Amino acid sequence: MFPGVEELQFPQLEIPLTINSISPILPSSPIPASNGDTLYLSNLDDMIGARVFTPTTYFYRSNGKPASVIINVLKEALASVLVPYYPFSGRLREIKDGKLEVFFGPNQGVLLVEAHSEMTIINLGDLTVPNPAWTNLVYTFPNEEEYKVIDMPLLIAQVTRFSCGGFSLGLRICHCLCDGVGAMQFVSAWAATARLSKLTVNPKPCWDREILMPHDPPLIVHPHIEFKRIEDGSSLTKSLWVVKPVQKCYRVSREYQAHLKSLAGNLSCTTFDAMAAHVWRSWVKALEVKPLDYELRLTFSVNCRSRLSNPPLKQGFYGNAVCVACATSTVSGLVNTHLSDTTCLVQKARLSISEAYLRSTIDFIQVNRPTRLEFGGKLTITQWTRFSMYESADFGWGKPIYAGPIDLTPTPQVCVFLPQGGDDDSDGTMLVCICLPEDASHRFTDIFCHL
Repeated sequence: MFPGVEELQFPQLEIPLTINSISPILPSSPIPASNGDTLYLSNLDDMIGARVFTPTTYFYRSNGKPASVIINVLKEALASVLVPYYPFSGRLREIKDGKLEVFFGPNQGVLLVEAHSEMTIINLGDLTVPNPAWTNLVYTFPNEEEYKVIDMPLLIAQVTRFSCGGFSLGLRICHCLCDGVGAMQFVSAWAATARLSKLTVNPKPCWDREILMPHDPPLIVHPHIEFKRIEDGSSLTKSLWVVKPVQKCYRVSREYQAHLKSLAGNLSCTTFDAMAAHVWRSWVKALEVKPLDYELRLTFSVNCRSRLSNPPLKQGFYGNAVCVACATSTVSGLVNTHLSDTTCLVQKARLSISEAYLRSTIDFIQVNRPTRLEFGGKLTITQWTRFSMYESADFGWGKPIYAGPIDLTPTPQVCVFLPQGGDDDSDGTMLVCICLPEDASHRFTDIFCHL
């Protein structure tokens, strides 16, 4: 195993807890929306891949304050932040041709759940490694329909107090309202308001979804293979969905990432290009995908804020401003060639994203509006390493021990790159989390960790 990469372990456990209360949180003062008002969502906001809730959890050690004090601080700060971020207090509904919009009605607001557990933080094991066992620290409604976003609270927060005084904050934020950058902006405002005991929003939130309206008539200038439906004639999807996969996590040092980039042999490639290529190749090799001429796709999101100039997005825009990049290769093209070849495919896909591509994506969705997620031959990599998840989540009791996702197994064709958490400076160290069947997971470890 190359120095600098380590397979991480997490315990199999159950976290018994009791729900104490479920409270709606309304904006603390009047907002610029009345009952019956609506807000436009762009096609990037309500595309099929955004019609989900993104669950995350934050763990904090005891700060010596009673649970009631912590809850009140969070509630009051949240109510204050919901004034400038008032769209979070609305609901989604479907209108003409399946499009979504935000609408406002009486007594909506967001949801805050209070819970407690007799376990201690120490009982949970290594809190720097995401563990599917933490799922019940993020609230879901009884018998909640999978992927339901219509007529749901757009933010659901669960505060769980442990017997040692430590606690977790589990969040579900509707992806239709914000992308990762936007979610961090919201959490940062909430945390700063709690920490400073006064409303603090910097930058000022900006809605402006109308900037991303489609052309009339639509102008589609790219094939958008990222949305293409592919009949899966390979062993890939079946191997991942027939038996529930296992979640694997690896700690990858900055030195390993640099070494990987040097092996790619492309001076202009980024660390992400090389890491994504290595993960993709390792994943396909470990799954032993057949047939060899089957077409595969690697997709990943590209933040387009800096790419938009006509007109540019204002600072503080928190909506979805990402475009899906897509690299393609046959199975043979991945497993029988060099890392440098795959890295070039990833780099080419990333560099292909432009303002014109984003506008074409908006128009493609306007015309076709995909109604189901397509998994055929696909691995999706989500990069969270550039999000200030730890710095953004200091509510007045320090940075969290862990901040990030929990369970990837419900969507086993997703891999996440996370920043290293904990008490020490990560120095560029990342966590790679991915799902595979049990037998393939051992092969993946051997391939991924040995260069």
